[in-house]
Amino acid sequence: MILPKINKIIFFIIAIGLIITGLKAYQYYQFAFSPNVKKSGNIIIPNNATYQQVLDSLQKKEIIINEKAFKWVAKKKNYPLNIKTGNYEFKSGMNNNHIVNMLKAGLQKPVSVIINNLRTIEQLAGIVSHYIAPDSVTLLQSLRDTTLIKKLGYNKFTFPVIFIPNTYQVYWTTTPEKFILRMKREYNNFWNEKRKGEAELLGLSPVEVITLASIIQEETNKKKEKPIVAGLYLNRLKKGIPLQSDPTVKFALEDSSVRRILKKYLKIDSPYNTYKYAGLPPGPINFPEISSIESVLHPDSNNYIYMCAKEDFSGYHNFTNNLRTHMNNARKYQRALTKMKIMK
Repeated sequence: MILPKINKIIFFIIAIGLIITGLKAYQYYQFAFSPNVKKSGNIIIPNNATYQQVLDSLQKKEIIINEKAFKWVAKKKNYPLNIKTGNYEFKSGMNNNHIVNMLKAGLQKPVSVIINNLRTIEQLAGIVSHYIAPDSVTLLQSLRDTTLIKKLGYNKFTFPVIFIPNTYQVYWTTTPEKFILRMKREYNNFWNEKRKGEAELLGLSPVEVITLASIIQEETNKKKEKPIVAGLYLNRLKKGIPLQSDPTVKFALEDSSVRRILKKYLKIDSPYNTYKYAGLPPGPINFPEISSIESVLHPDSNNYIYMCAKEDFSGYHNFTNNLRTHMNNARKYQRALTKMKIMK
């Protein structure tokens, strides 16, 4: 009688052990594979971040539902010793197995860098630094690196042409040099055989097209006027007439706020002063958008030589090939500036 009783106790103990083991296994399965994202969001893991910093970021953003479960899976997968820098996206429904695999493998979410309406390299560094890890000072140093610029085949005047305004997908961990090389690849892709052929027909290089496009962009923000202005400036270039573009004078003055070009400004000795020097300036005066570049490649066929802003300040211009008509237009515009007390 004693032996069967012992067997029953052993059986009972084994059964309890199996149940506990099963419950634990189920719990661990739940830890790994149950959804554990409270709400979708992103965290940035900076360089040299610790495991605790990752946990703090997840907690601050209120992303994880069950932190204990996340820690268990992270420890099992040895994540605390494999922290990878980056910008990571968490979506509702993700489980800890997915989350830890993503973090451990460094599978970042790319960010969209928007380059638009910029005039200077300094502005470019400031904008891009919002999307990638390097700060604006570090980025600007690379953007001014004469060795890198020369290696890419440019100089400090022409280098800005590679930054064509658009939206680009990059990773937060992108280094300044990698960003610059990426922009060069995008530039090369933009200048396909078709566009290069169109530029050649105009007798211009891609750099010259973008330089002229940058002037057109400053002259007008009216898309339907851009091809007209392009045709006018191409007429001047063909005839050897100085461009006499006010925006190039503003660039030479390093003051885009100037609203009235005074005679004394026209005497400034700068290669960007197209009143003083014929032909195109040595490089672009901003980062022209694609519509401005396309206006140069597909200019309006006209015989205009002169343009002047309309006196109603509508943003549109009067165009002519007659000097007397142009001078009348210019006087009307100057009177309008004086009436509005715009003296400089």
